[in-house]
Amino acid sequence: MAVMTYLEAIRQGMWEEMERDERVFLLGEDIGAYGGAFKVTAGFYDHFGAERVIDTPIAEAAIVGAAMGAALNGMRPIAEMQFIDFISCAFEQLTNMVASTHWRWGARVPMVVRGPCGGGVHGGPFHSQNMEAYFFHTPGLKIVEPATAYDAKGLIKAAVRDDDPVLYFEHKYLYRRIKEDVPEKDYIVPIGKGALRREGKDVSVITYGSMVHVALEAAAELEKDGVGVEVIDLRTLLPMDEEMVLTTAAKTGKIVVLHEDRKRGGIGGEIAATIGEKAFEYLDGPVVRVASLDTPVPYSPALEEVFMPNTAKLKTAIKELVAY
Repeated sequence: MAVMTYLEAIRQGMWEEMERDERVFLLGEDIGAYGGAFKVTAGFYDHFGAERVIDTPIAEAAIVGAAMGAALNGMRPIAEMQFIDFISCAFEQLTNMVASTHWRWGARVPMVVRGPCGGGVHGGPFHSQNMEAYFFHTPGLKIVEPATAYDAKGLIKAAVRDDDPVLYFEHKYLYRRIKEDVPEKDYIVPIGKGALRREGKDVSVITYGSMVHVALEAAAELEKDGVGVEVIDLRTLLPMDEEMVLTTAAKTGKIVVLHEDRKRGGIGGEIAATIGEKAFEYLDGPVVRVASLDTPVPYSPALEEVFMPNTAKLKTAIKELVAY
């Protein structure tokens, strides 16, 4: 075991997969000699060479298109979006082509598209978004978003080995803030399996990504008031661990769905609908969503604090639901 940051865990996972399988290669903007905007790929260019660490133009559609072509020809590309916000430039390639190819004519497209998501760093509306809901609607894609360093390494390795296209969202706020013991040996975190982060009897918080830490903080504070909060970390958004979601709903009967993405059209609505359809008889109150406001992400630190969910907002929602 070695103590490493969330960023270093991603870096080590990709490094190990490139050492393990010569078909794995990287492509993206400034990932070579510069080492990436956040230095996730620092040292890769010198070690693996220009043929496996490819600097590209600022052209996300071309990056994803090239990755798809390579995947169809037996390679296993990892394409980086310098900021995940700009994955929208490759929306057509991902939703119409990459996601549908296996469904249309049986060809596998083993590729990963990864990049930094999320706010809390005062990056403004073009460098702080959470884009997962845009792709959650698309059959054929898999979507993961780790909350811990252990999962960050295990999920990037699982994504590289998967025969289907995987979107790997990594929260930039966690890059150097989260540290934990991570095995240096080979391991994966299975795609499609959530994690029980904290047991509780009164209310369940279902969440993912950076909001896992908000949920755990709120749960620890509410424990002092005698409120038992169960925290579920989805880890994989598509395919979602529906069994874990329904199990916690049946256990506590009160559910808060927490995500950093905006509320309207967010993944939380789908989770709430699933619980309403399949676990309604267990509920002892409405399924509550805590999410960001339905506006662009503000530049102003003070406005961004108002925009995003936080521990105080979550505690208020939990208390109101418990008292329902």
